[in-house]
Amino acid sequence: MKSNRPVNLSMGQVLAVNLKSPVAIASILHRLSGVIVFLLVPILLWILDKSLSSPEGFDYVKNVVFGNIFVRLIVWVFVAGLIYHFIAGVKHLLADLGIAEELQSGRTAATIALILSVIGIIAAFIWIVF
Repeated sequence: MKSNRPVNLSMGQVLAVNLKSPVAIASILHRLSGVIVFLLVPILLWILDKSLSSPEGFDYVKNVVFGNIFVRLIVWVFVAGLIYHFIAGVKHLLADLGIAEELQSGRTAATIALILSVIGIIAAFIWIVF
């Protein structure tokens, strides 16, 4: 007799199932990018505030803060999260309007969103880090 009770899956089993679907990958990354953007906003607001406080503050941010590769990587992570979150958000808005909400067109839209995001994130890396 087959049981219809729910089965608790391990994290490995959940990832094995979800990493095969571009829709699942896009959804997980959309949530993750939202968390990353949310957590990094205070840091970037401090940098903006410091740079706008005075000419000396601007020079400090330009030379000291952005002279550090670690800070530039943090800014890149923020911009990468913002790029992905924006593109995936547009995909979700289009689905809310009835565009690409079926299974196959949703997979295609998720794949396109992932590809466009990778292109934008690579361009942002070149622009910010180098």
